[in-house]
Amino acid sequence: MTKGTYMSLEKEIFVKGNNDSFVEINKIFCENGVFVYKISIDNNKKNVSPITLSWKIPAHNIMGVWKPTTDFSKRIQADWEMDHMESRISIDAPVIGLFGHDDTNIHTFACSDVINKLELNARIREEDDCYYCHITLGQENQGYNGSYTIQIRIDEEEKHFSKALKATSKWWESFDNLQPVSVPDIALEPLYSTWYNFHQSLNEAVLIEECKTAYNLGYRSIIIDDGWQTNDDNRGYDFTGDWKPDRITQTKEFVERVHATGMKIGFWYSVPFCGKKSEAYKRFKGKFLTENHRWAPVFDPRYPEVRSYLINIYKNALIDWSLDGFKLDFIDDFRLYHDTPSKNDDMDFYSINQAVDRLLTDVIETLKAIKSDVFIEFRQKYTGPAMRKYGNMFRAFDCPGDAVMNRIRIADIRMLAGNTAVHSDMITWHNGEKLEVAALQMVNTLFGVPQVSVKLNDIPKDHLEMIEFYTNYWATNKMVITKGSFTPFKPLANYPIQHVKNEDKLIIGLHDDYVVNLDTSFENIDILNAKITNDVIVKITNELGDYNYRIINCKGESVEEEIINLQEGLIEFKVPACGLIQLTRNK
Repeated sequence: MTKGTYMSLEKEIFVKGNNDSFVEINKIFCENGVFVYKISIDNNKKNVSPITLSWKIPAHNIMGVWKPTTDFSKRIQADWEMDHMESRISIDAPVIGLFGHDDTNIHTFACSDVINKLELNARIREEDDCYYCHITLGQENQGYNGSYTIQIRIDEEEKHFSKALKATSKWWESFDNLQPVSVPDIALEPLYSTWYNFHQSLNEAVLIEECKTAYNLGYRSIIIDDGWQTNDDNRGYDFTGDWKPDRITQTKEFVERVHATGMKIGFWYSVPFCGKKSEAYKRFKGKFLTENHRWAPVFDPRYPEVRSYLINIYKNALIDWSLDGFKLDFIDDFRLYHDTPSKNDDMDFYSINQAVDRLLTDVIETLKAIKSDVFIEFRQKYTGPAMRKYGNMFRAFDCPGDAVMNRIRIADIRMLAGNTAVHSDMITWHNGEKLEVAALQMVNTLFGVPQVSVKLNDIPKDHLEMIEFYTNYWATNKMVITKGSFTPFKPLANYPIQHVKNEDKLIIGLHDDYVVNLDTSFENIDILNAKITNDVIVKITNELGDYNYRIINCKGESVEEEIINLQEGLIEFKVPACGLIQLTRNK
């Protein structure tokens, strides 16, 4: 098929691109409103120019558009505004979902090419009130070798929008080249981070005391963030690339002291950056994707010696210091820049994205061969389906002190992450904050694995009690929270209600003044009043019977206990700010 032609299937899929390209579209799956198309592209010139696949749907019951990292901006876009969404190995995921006013999935589409750069969008056209959806391939014209095959999955089954996203994630897992790495137990345990509370000003003695306190509170690992490798505290990256511990000089002994507290430990590395004050910069001069990055020159992973150098950095750290894991940061800065050199004979890849795939595949295989339960943390935006092959902990992108954003980002990652551990951004607040407002930071993140980043030995006593209570609550309910069925509601309202459940227990997060609907009986029902108002209104739509209930404040103190009959109608509870109701079926 050449420019301007289309295949008429359930959808008219239009093809626009270079006339040298032959495009064939075949439907290979159709069931319950889910369609999968195989797209075969052949190009006589051995390089694929951009090709756009597009189709349209009527604007029926569409409230918003879900994309992996749009945060607060899940609104409808017109076709004359805003840039298209970019997807590649280390940016987002090639999926877009249109959802209805009742959270119903209307139209979710995804692409199987999660490595190469794509552009996607779904925007309304005012002239005909239709949504125009498209996927543009061949954006960087690297690594296709003239012909390739992809699949496009379109899901119009009537179900909650989150189920369509989860089904997309399972579909990606079905491809041999997208098998997720195993998740070690430590990735599903609360974690202590040094970033917001110490930044680069790390003190070994203070850290050991923090580890002792954190372990007693229920935290089981610590990530030593930026600063361990350098005495420079200017928040820059001039000294990255060598990864010699200039600040924590007795590194093995320090790791042993951390282990003695019961905590496991990982170190932070900014993978792409090679600072101009490093020895590595002199060694790899000329082997950078760019030297004009705002922070530091960026290694070019198309060179095998660059990949070997980086792999050995992590391998030697794991062996020499007995680390348990790594925070591998800034993966998304491996990309094509305006001044990136073209391929030369010393490179073994044309494509930067495919070189990154090779680098990270070799990293995880090397590290797991040494330590099978090593943990690897990535953060948004590099939490897409390809990244699940190399990392087993995905963290919400940095949002210090922003409880709402933390909640949104956790939910957005969870719907595509499968069994990969999903962590909150590091939880932090001012020491002088009111207790209940500080507690908002905790209760908004309980549907992910909590990461805390406050100085535990310096915060007020009631703050510490609050952390202990909610950390213990999370640990008690870990299997429900991490393995249960997760559903966030009302995406345009920033997920003010969230559910997670298994056969026996339902946990509801209530983050704004909405009515909680209960229509199914569980042995245990917890309602988190994850807000600073006290009213919790529950609407019972089926007779659920007698329940014992207990109301608890944010320090874990019981303030009321009673038996209640959950009969059809409305029930109002008074619950302390950031407290919870625990309902247990009365047998």
